[in-house]
Amino acid sequence: MSWDLVYRLVKQIPRGRVLSYGALAKALRLSGGARSAGRAMAATPSGKGIPWHRVVGERGKILIREPYASLQKKLLESEGVKVTESRVDLNSHLWKPDKKSMAKKTPASKKRPRRRVQK
Repeated sequence: MSWDLVYRLVKQIPRGRVLSYGALAKALRLSGGARSAGRAMAATPSGKGIPWHRVVGERGKILIREPYASLQKKLLESEGVKVTESRVDLNSHLWKPDKKSMAKKTPASKKRPRRRVQK
């Protein structure tokens, strides 16, 4: 399965903001919900500029294991995100994608041609 849609949305999260796995899955209507979003983030390719550290658990919890949890915390704090006891302050840092970002986009190669209605 290709996670390109997930990575495209994650790239839109601004510096200093976070999105939860569940909200990411809901925005893209991923079957499997937050777990699918988690799988996608676990498979994030390095060197592609995907800010994986901006995706956190529900209620702002850092869910990944060490040593990446410390790295995620450090990266978030370097962007001005307040992290207390492995939790992000969602009141200050939660990002809500706009409707345009939330629409699931079908790649051009998978679009079906429109039927012509004969009169």
